[in-house]
Amino acid sequence: MTSEAIALKTKQRPWGITLLLGFVSVVIGGILLWGTLENKKETYLFLVTALGLWWVIQGIIDIVQIFQDHSMWGWKLFMGIVSIIAGSAILMYPVIAAVQLPLIFALIMGIWGLMYGIILLIMAFSGGGWGAGILGVLGIIFGILLIINWNSLGMGLAMLWTGAVFAVIGGIGMIFQAFRQRKA
Repeated sequence: MTSEAIALKTKQRPWGITLLLGFVSVVIGGILLWGTLENKKETYLFLVTALGLWWVIQGIIDIVQIFQDHSMWGWKLFMGIVSIIAGSAILMYPVIAAVQLPLIFALIMGIWGLMYGIILLIMAFSGGGWGAGILGVLGIIFGILLIINWNSLGMGLAMLWTGAVFAVIGGIGMIFQAFRQRKA
């Protein structure tokens, strides 16, 4: 069998859309990092509202897809209902959601860090080496610290700043990737 028969063709997003998304990401991250307090507040509330709207629309799409593809219909229905409820709650109470979302994100990151650390530690004891063991212990420590302190003063703000930094860095990466796609 030749390598061409094995290779999967993946459909790439057009380079222009990647470029646009990169610029949007840099602008939003830049506003959240360096904008005036009023601009930061308006941008963040816009993002929270957009998230709520996205979840409502995604929930409706998940439920409609049940009629097109009956596989795993129970999960699709469950996720659709949860998405609609969560998105509706955000749209009804955007200010409360804006305060709580970064805190909930910190808790989820703590749980993820704890689970990832445990998995890395298991891998280390299964022959993964010292690197996996050290990263596993660090993941467990940081996960526990985030879980313990997820609701402490400043944690939500720290998560917002972290997200803004990642938006700027990721946006710059997307811009470079768009130009690489265009050359190819």
